[in-house]
Amino acid sequence: MTVPEIDITDPAVLFDPFTAYSDAREASPLARITVPGMGSPWVVTRHADVKAVLGDARFALDTGSFLPMPGIPEHCRRYLRTMSEMEGPEHTRLRRLAAPAFTARRAEEFRPRMRRIVDDLLDALPPGGEVDLLADFARPLPMDAICELVGIPDADRPQWREFGAAVAGGFGPAFLDAVPRVVEGARAAVARCAAEPGDDLISSLLHTPERFTETELVTLVWHLVLAGQTPTNLIANAVEALLTHPGQLAVLRADLSLVPRAVEELTRWKSPQLLTAPRYAQEDVAFGDVVVRKGEGVITALVSANRDPRVFTDPDRLDVTRAEAAHLAYSHGPHFCLGAGFARVQTEEALTALLTRFPELALAGPLEHSPDPGTWRLTSLPVRLRAE
Repeated sequence: MTVPEIDITDPAVLFDPFTAYSDAREASPLARITVPGMGSPWVVTRHADVKAVLGDARFALDTGSFLPMPGIPEHCRRYLRTMSEMEGPEHTRLRRLAAPAFTARRAEEFRPRMRRIVDDLLDALPPGGEVDLLADFARPLPMDAICELVGIPDADRPQWREFGAAVAGGFGPAFLDAVPRVVEGARAAVARCAAEPGDDLISSLLHTPERFTETELVTLVWHLVLAGQTPTNLIANAVEALLTHPGQLAVLRADLSLVPRAVEELTRWKSPQLLTAPRYAQEDVAFGDVVVRKGEGVITALVSANRDPRVFTDPDRLDVTRAEAAHLAYSHGPHFCLGAGFARVQTEEALTALLTRFPELALAGPLEHSPDPGTWRLTSLPVRLRAE
């Protein structure tokens, strides 16, 4: 069998990964992907195989070679190895400690506070004309939500918004500058909650029978800042999708009870995360006629799995009434996204408020996507809140 090859530096892949990975998926269960600095690891493209790899202990993260990002100050480095870089008992222990704070019930209880955050941001938008909904709404929303969740005081939140913008913007000088400030802010928040417990995540985790160490808890806050920016791009992608599919937008406007289902569909159809971190085969594993040898790297293509016709009917079509909810946008298995429930609530509240407040919401200019092989994200989202 001829194995397809995908070059992630190819503009055709960068600007239309949906077609590139779909073509590979229909040709073979596995493809080779060219990744600068990594050679040509395998990429798994079919839904069943992606799900299997993500839940299979025969494919493990390379936890022994974790290296902090270059340019990070030495005193910050012990806080940067998050649960996403851990496997086995170490990961299981931290996941078990954190999980009670991230249940679907806790996310639902947080909904009224999320709604207030959404309303405050929308209240601050100019009363008419054009805005960049990415910069003025989708980007600050996740950071404001994280601050509320973990107990960051109101006075400190403008600074944390800057952190969020730097993290959401991807690796670069602003990101490197933000890291030590996030770490120091997280350390201060942990110390404050230890001295004066409140109704927040840090306080609840500080007072469990089996506790996190200070390093573990600061790292968890840092991880929330890093992973918690995903809704920025998810919300922007969702708004773009709806505004470029007026029929689907009309269906949703006519029945807002469809919003939770629509959010699942929008997450499946235009999830920001295209690929997962590489895993390494602990033994030879066969995928049909193709064998991954022990030690070889394997990346799973969520972008392809979520449009697999073996699972989804007419998968390239956006359908806000779709009842199939088996997408893998939040991963699967031991590393399933801890904050998935909060991301869902956040996106539901954001879309509901936008559709309710701005019945004439429309795109106000051309859209560009960042050439990021791992994340599908816009560079801006110019919209008109009201018709001229």
